[in-house]
Amino acid sequence: MSPYQYLFKYIIIGDTGVGKSCLLLQFTDKRFRTDHDLTIGVEFGARLINIDGRQIKLQIWDTAGQESFRSITRSYYRGAAGALLVYDISRRDTFIHLSRWLEEVRQNSNPHMTIILVGNKADLERREVTFQEGQDFARQNNLIFLETSAKTSQNVEEAFILTARKIYENIQAGIYDLSNDAHGIKCGPVVSQQATRLGTSMRGI
Repeated sequence: MSPYQYLFKYIIIGDTGVGKSCLLLQFTDKRFRTDHDLTIGVEFGARLINIDGRQIKLQIWDTAGQESFRSITRSYYRGAAGALLVYDISRRDTFIHLSRWLEEVRQNSNPHMTIILVGNKADLERREVTFQEGQDFARQNNLIFLETSAKTSQNVEEAFILTARKIYENIQAGIYDLSNDAHGIKCGPVVSQQATRLGTSMRGI
């Protein structure tokens, strides 16, 4: 297994059928499936990325959008550092429901969670939500914003990496208590080894 400095836990949330599982699959496996089954409960994916020369492991939980699974998915909010809040630009109802999703995640997550708003299926010509509307919602709620296409891979990489970069910047700014698992961040084996070596060196002084 490749060494990494940090592990960030992510969740992907939003209505059923907005493409959450397809975004995860495109990011982790670089492929798209047209026949993806509805997520039952929670699915999982992971990938290593590089931020400013540091290896970071993303551990990503793809949650079911159905109401019947909400109690299960809520339990994953608490231990996440980042969230992708996804809607479908061709289905206005998925955009209207964003406020409810955002309220739920903010009530159940740590206050420093980084959230990116993702307008998925940007490859479709038929659109019911404008780019400006998505941008305005993000601005009003202090979210990062991107439109993506899991089918063509447009901005999929950027959505996950922008979120990771913001989390990493917050670590550098001392915003997180890294000993608290509720923040969804863990030091990897590389950081732990460095800390051990530093402690040994200090004892030898």
